[in-house]
Amino acid sequence: MIHQSLLLPRMIWKPNVIVASLVELDGKFLMVEEESPTGAVLNQPAGHLEVNESLEDAVVRETLEETGYAFTATAIVGSYLWHNDANETTYFRTTFLGTVGAANEAAILDNGIIRALWMTYDEISASKDRLRTPVILESLNDYLAGKRYSLDMIKSYLNGP
Repeated sequence: MIHQSLLLPRMIWKPNVIVASLVELDGKFLMVEEESPTGAVLNQPAGHLEVNESLEDAVVRETLEETGYAFTATAIVGSYLWHNDANETTYFRTTFLGTVGAANEAAILDNGIIRALWMTYDEISASKDRLRTPVILESLNDYLAGKRYSLDMIKSYLNGP
């Protein structure tokens, strides 16, 4: 007897690949306030990987687009797999640690970004109901615990080996 699941059409399942930046300056972390279907939420500068883009290039681009700051990655804090039950979507997110230069005050931020802001850990933790994902606090906790991984642990073969 053939199992009924073998008779159903096959779905292609793929997680959404996300990159995020973690920047600490004078005890505050770079965050963004952004629009969402449920109202304004807080997030680390983050976004989706684009076609033929390395993860490091993506996090540099996303940070600039969402904050106006040029980001330089120095390490990886961690990678996180999270399933959002509200929209039935799975995200694979890598958080990069790094530094930023001076803000470009003339920068036009991505559509949906309300503003970039600097917040203490306590302010972020107190706002956990407004965080876009629980991975934000998890990555901050990993960073504060000293977790750092070399950037060269991720290999990109976009144009061959």
